[in-house]
Order: sequence, then structure tokens, then C-alpha cells
Amino acid sequence: QVQLVESGGGLVQPGGSLRLSCAASRSIFGFTMGWYRQAPGKGRELVATITITGNTNYADFVKGRFTISRDNAKNTVNLQMNSLKPEDTAVYYCNANIRSSQWWGQGTHVTVSS
Repeated sequence: QVQLVESGGGLVQPGGSLRLSCAASRSIFGFTMGWYRQAPGKGRELVATITITGNTNYADFVKGRFTISRDNAKNTVNLQMNSLKPEDTAVYYCNANIRSSQWWGQGTHVTVSS
């Protein structure tokens, strides 16, 4: 079991930046960590993942704008989001995955609007 708590969401203007953080209740060693999002009226979609070795994977719609990182010593995962667009508006969820078991945080709201 692992509890995940996201923070850092909020309202930002188009072109702005936000940094999301996810704090885990236990060691994340061995976990693949990820960020997903769900926009109003849409399904949940992958944003980015990072393995224990630091290999990253990004959805095409965030490549070059978002950066995922992890700090295994602090049990945290971050998502730096730059050049935000209105279509990035969504609830962003942290995910921890190991051996086909996964856990989700409660989500943090990101609104990109002028």
C-alpha cells in the first residue's frame, strides 16, 4: 500500500508554468511513477511516467513542455509544466505502479485560463 498526495495545482494564465508535486507515504524504490490527467467530460490519460532508473515517457501533447522527475530519497515525484495551454486544464493525478499493482492520489486541479 502507498498513499499519494498531490499538490501545486491552481489557476495559471496561458503560457505560464506550474510545478506539481506528489508525496508518497513510503519508499518509492522499485515503483514506476507517473502523472495522468482527466479533463472535464473526458477519460483519464497518461501525461508522463518515470521508472526507477530514470527512464521517462511523455504523451505527445506535452513533449517539450513538461518534465517529470523523481527524488527517491524524499519519496516525491514532480511534474514541471511550462508553456501551459487552456487544453491542459484538468485534474492531475499521481500514480505509483509496481508489478501490475497501482495506486492513485486524489488529484490536484490545474486551470489554464486568462
